[in-house]
Amino acid sequence: MSTKTILKDPRFLSAFVCCWAILLWLSPFTWTGILSYAHYSGLGVLGAIFANSTGAGGGVIFIPAFNQLNFTEAQAIATSFGIQCFGMTAGGLTWWLHYKKEKTSLRLWTGFKRIIAITSVASIVGLWAVYANGVGSPASLHQSFSWFSLILGAFIIFSVLMLKPARERSQINQFDYLMLVVLGLIGGALTAWLSVGVGELLAIYLILRRFDVTMAVAAAVIVSVFTVWSAIWQHTLVDFQVYWQVVLFAGPGAVLGGIFAKTLVNYLSATRLKLFFAFWLLVIGVVGI
Repeated sequence: MSTKTILKDPRFLSAFVCCWAILLWLSPFTWTGILSYAHYSGLGVLGAIFANSTGAGGGVIFIPAFNQLNFTEAQAIATSFGIQCFGMTAGGLTWWLHYKKEKTSLRLWTGFKRIIAITSVASIVGLWAVYANGVGSPASLHQSFSWFSLILGAFIIFSVLMLKPARERSQINQFDYLMLVVLGLIGGALTAWLSVGVGELLAIYLILRRFDVTMAVAAAVIVSVFTVWSAIWQHTLVDFQVYWQVVLFAGPGAVLGGIFAKTLVNYLSATRLKLFFAFWLLVIGVVGI
């Protein structure tokens, strides 16, 4: 199912408009308040397009923005999760519909469902191990996120410029199964601390292992969906740190961004997609440090 088909579907448009109208009706905003927060819709669109076209979580966009707005670390993480529940879900469903429709021709997507299942379970375990044991981040959010972005961006550029092209793989071996579990556990813990992590690690691993780039992005997005939904309950029912005024506007914008993202991937080559992702990460890392 194409992006145009989804956007033209009256059921989608009706549901989208009704949900947003209900949220606004239930909110305590005056029209002045609505106008003062409306620009966050653009942030949601941008974050979701980036997240769902690269496999990275939307926090790669949201966390630096929230730092500039002087959110507390808890507010930044919780609000990022809240927005990603909208955007990553829309992107994940779009990628899943693409897979279901085209799977007979996607010969390089053989292990798609197994990759998602294994990594998602491991990621949720890793994330809740952090929450259940109250394990804090080894550094401040700002420092952790900056170094994470810088190292990951440099690693991607190295893989593009230094590794020679090879035939793409479609089969998962025993080593891959082990690494998916390890990356899921580590990525889940990182996501608990930074609101991003597992999607980035999975996408980069699959790309370095010569799996199809588009499949790597799609798998990373869907794993991120399961991870952020497993995490949001901690921030809504336990610590109550979600900044709902921002989520109310950025969330629906993220839905649109999540749907448009697949179209962007279809227009970008594998190399351009990786370099685009790496450049943004480097900028965030350098500026943050």
